[in-house]
Amino acid sequence: MNRHRRRIALAGVGTLTAGLLLAVPQPAEAANLIKNPGFETAGTDDMPYCWEKSGWGDNDFAFETTSDAHSGAKAMKVTLTRRTEGDRKALITESADCAPAVSAGRQYDLGLWYKTTTPDANITLFRHDTNAGWQYWTDLKTLDMASAWTRATVRTPEVPAGTDRITWGVSVYGSGSATTDDYTMDQVPDVVPPAGCTGTDDQCANGSWSVLPTQNPVRSMHSVVLRNGKVLLIAGSGNSEEAFDAGTFTSAVYDPANGTYKVVPTPKDMFCAGHVQLQDGRVLVLSGNKAYPVPGGHGYEGFKDSYVFDPQTETYSRTNDLNDGHWYPSATELGNGDVITFGGLREDSTGSVTTERFSAAQNQWLPLSQVNQTWSYWGLYPAMILMQDGRLFYTGSHVFGNNIPGTGSAIYDYDANTITQIPGLQNKDERDQSASVLLPPAQDQKVLTIAGGNIDSNPDANRLTDLIDLKQADPSYVAGPPIPQGTVDLGNGPQPETGGQGKMYVSAVLLPDGKVLETGGALHNRANPVHESSIYDPGTGTFDPVAADPEPRGYHSSAFLLPDGRVMATGDNPGDGSWNHNVSIYTPPYLYRGTRPTITSVINQEWKYGDTQRITVDRPVAKAELIRPAAVTHSSDPNQRFVDLPLSVDGDNVDLNVTNNPNIAPPGWYMLFAVDADGVPSVARWVHLTGPAALTAASPHVHSFADGLTGKVSGPARKRAAQQVSPTISGCDRHYGSVNVCVPTVFPPQVKKTTAARCDWLRQNHYGRLKVNGGDDPLGLDPDRDGTACEKGDTRRS
Repeated sequence: MNRHRRRIALAGVGTLTAGLLLAVPQPAEAANLIKNPGFETAGTDDMPYCWEKSGWGDNDFAFETTSDAHSGAKAMKVTLTRRTEGDRKALITESADCAPAVSAGRQYDLGLWYKTTTPDANITLFRHDTNAGWQYWTDLKTLDMASAWTRATVRTPEVPAGTDRITWGVSVYGSGSATTDDYTMDQVPDVVPPAGCTGTDDQCANGSWSVLPTQNPVRSMHSVVLRNGKVLLIAGSGNSEEAFDAGTFTSAVYDPANGTYKVVPTPKDMFCAGHVQLQDGRVLVLSGNKAYPVPGGHGYEGFKDSYVFDPQTETYSRTNDLNDGHWYPSATELGNGDVITFGGLREDSTGSVTTERFSAAQNQWLPLSQVNQTWSYWGLYPAMILMQDGRLFYTGSHVFGNNIPGTGSAIYDYDANTITQIPGLQNKDERDQSASVLLPPAQDQKVLTIAGGNIDSNPDANRLTDLIDLKQADPSYVAGPPIPQGTVDLGNGPQPETGGQGKMYVSAVLLPDGKVLETGGALHNRANPVHESSIYDPGTGTFDPVAADPEPRGYHSSAFLLPDGRVMATGDNPGDGSWNHNVSIYTPPYLYRGTRPTITSVINQEWKYGDTQRITVDRPVAKAELIRPAAVTHSSDPNQRFVDLPLSVDGDNVDLNVTNNPNIAPPGWYMLFAVDADGVPSVARWVHLTGPAALTAASPHVHSFADGLTGKVSGPARKRAAQQVSPTISGCDRHYGSVNVCVPTVFPPQVKKTTAARCDWLRQNHYGRLKVNGGDDPLGLDPDRDGTACEKGDTRRS
């Protein structure tokens, strides 16, 4: 039958019959789970028995049962003679009689013989979800061009829970043909896991934290894992007005191998800049702090300067300027290596409405005339995640106050220059310094948001999570499970959180076993650290509480993955202006599960899209992946991603099949992990992913997801210079103390609206002596009008 898979809702054509739902799974010991693997038995619609026509898009095509066979008398040939979009493929029929039954958690080796006249052919896999029906799963392998019969094998990922059957075949998405024959499918035998727990029962269940003996020498709020395994820690002035006035701007390079720090010269105040890794491994650092606020005058200001940091020389060099200032900007790498940025504050403290684009080819920021503009204000550190088709998903995670107008989440199509609102985000104006992450693997196109608050209204931060599947035709957020609760000190010692209490200032870290660590946070604006960590499992959709970081990790904290599989956490900058220089290291439970597998060799460190790359391992592994190294600040790392590498296994030799879509894995340096059946990862090896696999390759195999959007669509607005924002946008009342001290504009809800209660809260949070700046006292902290807040004379009057 003729199948057109334009959207995920249509990816499985037809409705399952009762027979399929009740079918008995095929036995695992079956030699080949494919029926009619060589097309020898005739069927209907000019197709062999148990095979169907499939595909979508604007193309001219032909399906042919040909006598040019690898064995027997018949083979299947699929040809595209003209293509604007889409693909054509011959798939195993979606029926109880034909679609192979599978078991959750198991893997299957797929094989076929093929000849191709096009480089644009993939082995494509669909799965049947018992609740949602048939849906696209993933592309497993790009087939090399071959004029003679060639064998291709690949192993599926672990079958997700709720999946009972799969179907697969070869997608042709460029002009030419693919002829295939003699399909095979075998269940991968059980692999005996290595020895059990090597630590205490608690360590094996929850992992453990340790605090390093050497402190971080700089007040760093930006953390970038470099392609040599070291960590760039950027402070700039470190939110210290004294350092700013002195022109003391700092960065440090931390070497996890020996626990040492090297302070490096820093040319500008990169406090609250944007940063992203370029495809060559250098770090692009854009904008930063031009000026601190002046009470009664301007707020923070962002400069136009931009720099790159070279990991080899450990030095900064200047690029050309941005078109506008951007204090707190986003920074997302695109599939061609360009960088796009939105939001932040301009040189005059207003909000920037200018979109900027850094050209990888030209190694410079493009002039305004060459960049599409919507003249929209996206706020501060808006989390913009690159989708598989090149569009950008604004998750709703941001910094400082309320979200953008509308639903608080959107898809931005740069080429069409349109913004479409995405519904479903819970409490959109309380997602300030929430975390957002593209869940493992990136091919699944699912995003999770975690918790958040509001630095202006200062409620108790929440426990909310939201999930969205960007493979859906018209995606919307659905509520996820609440994060576990930890302990918090509200003045009476550490107590368990209650009700809806959660946290803001959250860090979310992709782990090599395919799970996500969320850690750190605080209940209120720069106050009340929450000690809680948990691991989210995308397979089960659940959070599992684990050991909590013993150090407070609130404002200006970060956590990120190291190449050895551990997690490093830094920072904390409470409202009194102090800084936590202690560094914590989390050892996840998987590092207490016996000997780690080892990648004994990587044949080639330079990888291309669509490649098959060989590694050797010292024992069997279940999966391998690329994890993009961190570039994180303020709960935000929109470039973080985990890219699955389907395996072809021959003893200790493992061929890794690299996605042909650079939007799934933007070019650059990645950590390569191999993971055993018990979830224990190797130490990472570094590989460099760039460029197309072949000059003859057409566009990558991009599926048509999220293309039926029904949300409100807006195009470019009228050109304007800026967005007006409040000078108190950072949630601090500058009438009190020095500029790096943050007295909240609104106190937490537990604090009574009296001078005595507010001053008591400030004392509990170590604010010390607070000078009143100017004649105004909006919070009523200086009733005796002597110019110093919260002295005895002030509290006696309340």
